[in-house]
Amino acid sequence: MEITLTPTADLTADLAVKISPADYQPAFEKRLKEFGQKAQMKGFRPGKVPPALVRKMYGKSLLAEEVQKTLNDGLTQYIRERKLRLLGEPLPAADQETPNFDNPQDFTFKFEIGQLPEVKLPAAGALPITRYRVTVDDATLADTMEQVKRQFGESSDPETAEAGDYLTGELRQAGGGEDAVKLRTMLPLDKVQAGVGQFVGRKTGDVVTFDLQAAFANDAKAIATLTGLTRDQAADLKGDFEFEVEKITRTQAPAMDQALFDKVFGEGTVTGEEEFTEKVRATVQENYDREADKLFNHQVVDAVVQNTPLALPDTFFRRWLVVANEGKLTPEKVEENIDAYSRELRWSLIRNQVMEDQKLEVSQKEVLDRATQNLLDQFGMGSASDEMREQVAKFADQQLRQDNGKMYRDTFEAIVADKVVDYLRGVVVVSESDVTAEEFRTMSF
Repeated sequence: MEITLTPTADLTADLAVKISPADYQPAFEKRLKEFGQKAQMKGFRPGKVPPALVRKMYGKSLLAEEVQKTLNDGLTQYIRERKLRLLGEPLPAADQETPNFDNPQDFTFKFEIGQLPEVKLPAAGALPITRYRVTVDDATLADTMEQVKRQFGESSDPETAEAGDYLTGELRQAGGGEDAVKLRTMLPLDKVQAGVGQFVGRKTGDVVTFDLQAAFANDAKAIATLTGLTRDQAADLKGDFEFEVEKITRTQAPAMDQALFDKVFGEGTVTGEEEFTEKVRATVQENYDREADKLFNHQVVDAVVQNTPLALPDTFFRRWLVVANEGKLTPEKVEENIDAYSRELRWSLIRNQVMEDQKLEVSQKEVLDRATQNLLDQFGMGSASDEMREQVAKFADQQLRQDNGKMYRDTFEAIVADKVVDYLRGVVVVSESDVTAEEFRTMSF
C-alpha cells in the first residue's frame, strides 16, 4: 500500500492511497473460500457450490468489502503513526472515480483532509473580566413578594378588567402581513407603563389597539418577556398592535399568615412575617448568585475563545459539516450559521487541550453523582437523606443507560465543561462590581 500526503494549504492536504492486489488478495481469497463453505444454492448440497460459481455470484461484493477494509485499516494506521490531528474524517476528493470491483486490480483512492491547529492559550492574567456581585434591592424584593402573593392567592375570572388583572389573549401586529407577529400571551396590566386605562373595563372578545413600545416605555426586556422574542427582536417591534381579550384573571392576595408561610417554604420553616420576608430575600439572593456565577462562566469562555488565535481550514470545515451531517445541513444553512459552528469548534479544541494539559478526568462515579443530584434538584429534594439519595441514584443509573447513553454523554460533557472553566478562571483577571438585582436584570449580555 502506498500513501502520499500532499499539503495544499497550511491546514489542508490531499491524501492518495494506492492499494495493490498484494494488499488484499490473500484476505479476499480466504473470505471467498469461507463463504463457499457456507453458501447454499439450489441444485447443490450446502458447502458444495463450485468455487467458480461462488466467485461469479459473490466475488464482486466480497472484493469491495475487503478493499474497503484494507483502505480503512491502512488510513487509520497512517494517521496514528504520523500523529495527524484531523478535523473530522478524510473526505473523498471531488475527482474521485467510482472503483470497478469486477476484478482484482490496483485501486487508487483520493481524499481531502483538514488538520487542526495548535492551541496556545492566553497567558495567565491576560484577560480582564468583570464579575458582578448582585444585591437584592427593595424594589426586586417587593416584586417577588407580589409574585408570591399572586401565586398563592385565590384567583377569579371577572367579566370586566381592572388595573392589576392579567389578560390572556392574542397579540398581533395591526395591519397583518406574512411576517407580522401573531401569538397568544398573558398581559399583566401592572407592567403596563402607559395607557393602562385603555385595558380597564374591557371584556372577553374586546380588541384593544395600542402602541406596544409606548405601553412598556420602550423596555425591550419587558416586551421580550411578553412576546417570547429576543431583546433585539423586541426592540424592533414598531407601530400599533392589537390585543384580543380571551380571558381575564384576578388574584386576591392571601393573608400574611402561617398558612401562607407553610405553603411557600414548608410547614414550620418560618413562623413570622419578618422571618418570611428575609427567607424570600435569601432565596432570591441565591438565585441571583447562581445567575451571576453562570454569567461569569460564560464571560470566561467567551473571553478565552475570542483571544485564543486558532486558524481553521475554513473551506474544508464547511464541506465537512455538510457531508458529516448527511443531508441535514445544506451549504446555505452552514454558511448562515458558520460563526456559531466555528465558535463551537474553537471551544471544543480549547476544552480538549486543557483536559490533556491538566490531565483532567471524569469518572463514572462523578457522572452518576451529577445525574443523581440533577434529579434530586428536579424533584425539589436537594437535601435528601442517604436512603433517598441511594434510591434516586438507582433511577439515575437507569436513565444514564437509555437512548444509547445520551444522558450519560450529556452529563459527562457538562462535567468536562465545568472542570475546564474552573481551570480557565485562573487565566483571567477578575474585577468585581456591585450591582442591584434591578441593574443586573436590565444589563445587556
